[in-house]
Amino acid sequence: MTRAHRSGTPTRWIAAAATAALAAGTVRGRRRLAALPVLDPAGPYDTRQPSLSGWHLIAAPGVTADEATLRAAAAHAAREGLRVLDLVPAQLDADRVLGLLRLLDPAAHGGDRCAPGHGAGHALLVADDVHRRAGLCGPAADPPPRSMADLHRLLATLKEYAPDGTGWAIAPGLTVPPADPARRAEELSARGLPPRVLSAAQLAGLALLVKCLVSEPRWGAAAAALYWLQPAAVLAPTRRLRPADLARATAARPLSSLSTALRTLATPPAEPSGAADAPARRAAYRAQLADGTARFLEPRRPDCPWCGAPDPVVRVRMPDLLQGKPGRFTLEECRRCGHVFQNPRLTQDGLDFYYRDFYDGLGGEGAALVLGRMNGTYRARAELLKPFTTPRAWLDVGTAGGHFCNAARTVWPDTRFDGLDMGEAVQGAERRGWIDTAYRGQFPDLADRLAGRYDTVSMHHYLEHTRDPFAELDAAVKVLAPGGHLLIELPDPQARIARLLGPHWLPWFQPQHQHLMPVDNLKQALAARGFTVLTEQHGAAHQTNADFIGAVALTANRLAPDPHAPWATVPDTPSRRAARRAVQVLAMPCFGVAIALDTVRTAVARATDGGNAYRLLARKEPG
Repeated sequence: MTRAHRSGTPTRWIAAAATAALAAGTVRGRRRLAALPVLDPAGPYDTRQPSLSGWHLIAAPGVTADEATLRAAAAHAAREGLRVLDLVPAQLDADRVLGLLRLLDPAAHGGDRCAPGHGAGHALLVADDVHRRAGLCGPAADPPPRSMADLHRLLATLKEYAPDGTGWAIAPGLTVPPADPARRAEELSARGLPPRVLSAAQLAGLALLVKCLVSEPRWGAAAAALYWLQPAAVLAPTRRLRPADLARATAARPLSSLSTALRTLATPPAEPSGAADAPARRAAYRAQLADGTARFLEPRRPDCPWCGAPDPVVRVRMPDLLQGKPGRFTLEECRRCGHVFQNPRLTQDGLDFYYRDFYDGLGGEGAALVLGRMNGTYRARAELLKPFTTPRAWLDVGTAGGHFCNAARTVWPDTRFDGLDMGEAVQGAERRGWIDTAYRGQFPDLADRLAGRYDTVSMHHYLEHTRDPFAELDAAVKVLAPGGHLLIELPDPQARIARLLGPHWLPWFQPQHQHLMPVDNLKQALAARGFTVLTEQHGAAHQTNADFIGAVALTANRLAPDPHAPWATVPDTPSRRAARRAVQVLAMPCFGVAIALDTVRTAVARATDGGNAYRLLARKEPG
């Protein structure tokens, strides 16, 4: 075999893979487009004269809809049981259509309570009850949308208020203004997508096509042709959407993609959310940090809080790698029982300081984004009960924004789900209808009030956050009726990967995690309280992105903490901002490797039942 032939082989495989991926993307786009219903204002809707009362049209500037289209939309929504309807313009430009079809699967997302709310970003028809619960009316309501980006954000919010009642339809009678390429970065950000990362990936993809075309003309030409003709292949043979720019968009696609990516990269980053409050936040944090962080820690204890054995040993030391707030933290391990605990632990003021702006405030959006992408995990937790019971009243302790309960309703639609947490997000979950009743406070403090009300209590990655896990288990005993079930999921401090990654193992989660207990310790504590463990899972409870991806993220944050953060102890200078951007760019290939490693790690964990977390389902025995 010649050297030239050997060197061309990898490129040939890459070109073949690119061709297959483009072909699959084209087929997927056509399938998704076919799943979008088309409103017919001249059809049977007119004869029935559906009422528009109880519906609100929210449109971006310059977008208009005639009355026949609105009546057709209202009738379609009523017939399909929808509470939010995204109206897709029939003449939406080709690039936006392809972008929409990459994100939106109408057939799957409509009934998926956890699917994100992606749409065309032009007009929404919203039922009165959703409009009211989402706070879109009254003196405190937000101003009308000022751009399509605002519509994207609004739809993402409204999908949460109508998780299984959001739909999409092509509206031929919708009139829209021309696309503004200068707003692409803003619109991508509004959809929760990183504009610069996507643009860099787009440029890398174009460069790869050129490389394949030069090195492997046969496969390279096939891949380039598929990419070039994709708009026409997806949109031309259909009467559903009729982009006026289809011919031009197809002919000029490579140059158009290049210029769009370069323009997006050149767009200055948007001002971060909460920028108006930044001076006040910075002043508040500066005042709290004036006396240092030592006051946030209690005196170190000399024994294990789980079994009382003396002289625990240091397991790991680290700073706050999550938010980059000042302070250093130590986790120690009991020589006798293996319990891992924060020592010295945070005071209550310390907990308040380090939790602030993580799940609420500045960090609320990011936390919700992460929690909203765990649908498979949520369903697996809920389905664990199927062989043992049919839950009727379920209390999710540490529910945060209620994401688990929202997903679990697809498994147990007739179950009442209530949620308990310290943060304000639990009340938002009640407004969205993800939980039936919100309880805000400490579980042990509320246990007497809730005694015997529930046949199921869950604690998913909650117990490790608490100051006294025994008190939390005692509260569960009070709240559960005899024969009730307790479902617990925790990080596994005995996972071998924890020692390999050291302080960069994400489940250490300092300084929030106070206690990490081995599974045998927890089983003994449950047995002492009258529980029988019914099933135990390790591989199935494995957290997919918590090992190598988490390690890369924590390392990048450690090397270049965010100088914009109001608690930052380093000056916010252009050089520090540039350093952070450089680290983020350099981390991108590391994330690619981490994704591959975590994929293999997850497969191994599932096969060997040895992951980075575990689940226990236990029954409270009568008597």
